[in-house]
Amino acid sequence: MRVVTVPALRLRAVNTAPPRAGDFVLYWMTAARRTHHNLALDRAVELARAAGRPLLVFEPLRVDYPWASQRLHAFVVAGMRDNRARCEAAGVGYYPYVEPAPGAARGLLEALAEQASQVVTDDAFGFFQPRMIGAAGRKLDTRLEAVDGAGLLPVRAADKAFARAVDFRRFLQRQLLPHLDHPPSPDPFAAALRPFGRLPRAIETRWPAADLDLDLIRLPFACAVSPAGLTGGPVAGARRLATFLEQGLARYDDRKHPDLGGGSGLSPYLHFGHVGAHQIWSALVRHEGWSPDAIGPRRAGQKGGFWGMSAPAEAFVDELVTWRELGHGVCAHRPDFAEYESLPGWALATLEKHAGDPRPHLYSLEELERAETHDLIWNAAQRQLLRDGVIHGYLRMLWGKKILEWSPSPRAALTSMIELNNKYALDGRDPSSYSGIFWCLGRYDRPWAPERAIFGRVRYMSSAATLKKLRIKRYLARYSAGA
Repeated sequence: MRVVTVPALRLRAVNTAPPRAGDFVLYWMTAARRTHHNLALDRAVELARAAGRPLLVFEPLRVDYPWASQRLHAFVVAGMRDNRARCEAAGVGYYPYVEPAPGAARGLLEALAEQASQVVTDDAFGFFQPRMIGAAGRKLDTRLEAVDGAGLLPVRAADKAFARAVDFRRFLQRQLLPHLDHPPSPDPFAAALRPFGRLPRAIETRWPAADLDLDLIRLPFACAVSPAGLTGGPVAGARRLATFLEQGLARYDDRKHPDLGGGSGLSPYLHFGHVGAHQIWSALVRHEGWSPDAIGPRRAGQKGGFWGMSAPAEAFVDELVTWRELGHGVCAHRPDFAEYESLPGWALATLEKHAGDPRPHLYSLEELERAETHDLIWNAAQRQLLRDGVIHGYLRMLWGKKILEWSPSPRAALTSMIELNNKYALDGRDPSSYSGIFWCLGRYDRPWAPERAIFGRVRYMSSAATLKKLRIKRYLARYSAGA
């Protein structure tokens, strides 16, 4: 099995410390929480084989990151079980650590790095991971590399954040193809590695590996959010992908209609790294029987027709690559990606012009959280979020637009959207989530006419129009107050 060499554009030296003669290569798994189609893991395997060292996969889970809860932990821990099984079967060291209390993991990464010849981790964009990686680089006295495997296009292939999807799509159509020639390995462990022994007793004693059947209710979470029904992990993610391609892709054009399904259901698995963009792309290419020869000659940023795939597949690729990686680019290039002031100038101007407009309804964050509004559709979408940890894709846009309409100011609306989404959504805290939230306030969009109260020139959506044009009756019944 050929060992994958990760392209230099995807590698980032976090510190200036040199590699050293350690006992193993350490892969600090934080974002790409899977043992396949994982460029950071490929890099760790490459280094371990070159140095003739074993590999240790270290997958930690803090208990006090923002919005941590039973819901999010349950999803991640399910993936840890999958990763443990894969590593054990391959003879690769696997060390899961779930913090029993805030700060319990302090010093653990440094202790492991002291034994390692080199440390590799996932480059991540958005949320707290970039700060965490930077802090680790300052503490470790051995080399720390971060590997960008988030999307099909390396984030550093562009030197700026794109303001519009059409501009980024045009850039993708000119630049992406050569990067598709360097995919991650579907099975990094197929390359022979030296077997891992065991950790030093001092580390095992102070920081015992997690019991992955632990009772999450005993952990001191700040957010009291119960687990959703969706099972996490690479195994469940791969199953969801296969089901979507076989049963859902042909109906992808129906995804606006809540009663018809059609969505992929992959966003939670993408967020936690249980599936990856390259894995999805590879499966889609096989399903479509696609090759680069099918690509059309135009590079004008059009939505459909460029790839030479079926229409549903082209629409899905636009969501997976254009919109998802557009959000990663904004988070990578704009430290203020989550701030109100990061909105485009025209949106800030029009929202501030209408910030004092009378609101037909005003709801507190607590009323919104409990789905206690006058709006039947909005309440159903919020109940889906509370129960299932997801919102139907089209209704998520309406959900955000109504929060803008019912909040005392645009800034207050942004605060409520971020809090509700990040607290309850399995795919919250993700660059794509921030894309969706800020789209509701004008990011990636253009000024719309007519100018309206509250919204100004920001795109308007109404529940009445949604009820007329969507097939939604079964959805409303499913997420009614008494259901």
